[in-house]
Amino acid sequence: MPVHFLPTSLAKWAHARGDALVVGFFSDERPLRGAAGLADWRLCGRLSRLIKAGRLSGRRGETLLLPPGRRLPFARALVFGFGDSGRFSEEVYRQHVRWIRDVVRRAGIAQVALQAPGRATGLIAARRALELWIEEARKDDAELEVSFIDSPGAIKEMADLVRGPRAPGPAAASDKIAP
Repeated sequence: MPVHFLPTSLAKWAHARGDALVVGFFSDERPLRGAAGLADWRLCGRLSRLIKAGRLSGRRGETLLLPPGRRLPFARALVFGFGDSGRFSEEVYRQHVRWIRDVVRRAGIAQVALQAPGRATGLIAARRALELWIEEARKDDAELEVSFIDSPGAIKEMADLVRGPRAPGPAAASDKIAP
């Protein structure tokens, strides 16, 4: 599963990879935060208008496919409702991951840019979100290239996980304190 990282900065999104931008939000999350908030900004408030009109609520199980217009560098945008943030847990996170992966697979999407469920609101740590995403990805046969959208600090944590443990270099070995 190829993994990339994309900062929560609109300037960086111009060089993003992906057939689709995947954003989600909780039913009790207003204003929209993280990637959903940035996408709403780029879409000139389209998500906010849909919420205000009662056509989008963030309720669990809600899915919306939107054309991204000219202001987002993706072929399409998928919006997912995560339900009440008070019910969020690792098991709920796993359910969201399986659901997102299933919808994306059935839509024939090979590359996505997304912010992991619960990351915009800080309900799950970046590293843990990636660990659980990888665990769930190993359970299905979908080959999906993912660019995780997050803050620079969170990206560092996730990149460290993807790189794995590093062997100590010469400087690290010489820094050991003798007994």
